[in-house]
Amino acid sequence: MGAPTPELAIDLRSDTVTRPTDAMREAMAGAQVGDDVQEGDPTVRKLEARVANMLGKEAAIYVPSGTMANLLAIKTQTQPGDEIVTHEQSHIYHWETGGYAAVASCSIRLIPGERGQFTPQTLHRNIRFEDQHCPPTRMVAIENTHNKGGGHVWDLNAIDAIADEAKALNLRFHVDGARLWNAHIATGQPLSRLVRDANSVSVCFSKGLGAPVGSALAADAKTITLARRWRKLLGGAMRQSGIIAAAALYALDHHIDRLAHDHAHARLLADAITECPGMALDPLDVRTNIVFARVAPDEPLETQQKLADELCGLLAGEGVGVLSEGDGRVRAVFHLGISTEQAKQAAQAWKACAAQFVGINSPGTSR
Repeated sequence: MGAPTPELAIDLRSDTVTRPTDAMREAMAGAQVGDDVQEGDPTVRKLEARVANMLGKEAAIYVPSGTMANLLAIKTQTQPGDEIVTHEQSHIYHWETGGYAAVASCSIRLIPGERGQFTPQTLHRNIRFEDQHCPPTRMVAIENTHNKGGGHVWDLNAIDAIADEAKALNLRFHVDGARLWNAHIATGQPLSRLVRDANSVSVCFSKGLGAPVGSALAADAKTITLARRWRKLLGGAMRQSGIIAAAALYALDHHIDRLAHDHAHARLLADAITECPGMALDPLDVRTNIVFARVAPDEPLETQQKLADELCGLLAGEGVGVLSEGDGRVRAVFHLGISTEQAKQAAQAWKACAAQFVGINSPGTSR
């Protein structure tokens, strides 16, 4: 993500930039704690039971990060030499330092699909046949919502279809649900229904929910027991971690329903971007809190990327932080630190900055 830039008045680089609210800090200060590696921390245990119940799983484990939650899911449900299947733009593949290979000793098979999704047919075609030359396929993972897919939400029928295919192929089914809370708000479906047929699911507290740290992995009791051993080996077992678990509990009580505001703010920016000359974005693709816009879509990719970097610099000069994705797209992510007024200011700044280098009189692009 780069070095901190405190001068950004409106920081849309990620929903990980949030800071604890005053009420959340009070909950943290008053948390009951214990040694979570020894007899257990009561607040952590409360959080784990709460998450398991919300997701409809037997048990859950609190971990420092979503990267560790996904790694534990892979390590506990595969053997060295196995292969996992996931989308070619998945977070597990792009942003988790290759833990599936370095720690779990698994290979990975990447499959294509629009907006971070794929079909049961595509999954079936990418399963290894049983042969001594091939790694056995053991797990399929989906991401909901899908980050690089523009915060896109998996349709419930599509999830069910993947789950059915995974079961038919005798695969473990994992859901990277770092932003599952956003999918829940966008679809109106209960969290437990969204992951009903998943063997395991990870969720993050430090993105849309605004807690300072932490994620959880939920699964059957046997998998979570094994995950505790691997969490310890990887250095993720913490002591009086109830202090930070209290922030996650507070977030579960107070910050889920308000995600609808982040989604509305994202749509507000998306509508403004469609009015910008030389920008490509379909506002109907913006269903949650993430906005991706492509710069100068008719130009070569090298030119698109140059202009995307320039746009990010111009916006930073206006106090608005966004990220260049490296593929000609610019990403903005809304969170609880952004008010409606700030969302409007960001939209106006985007329009002004885009006009500076694309040309005020050029026709707008909406694709």
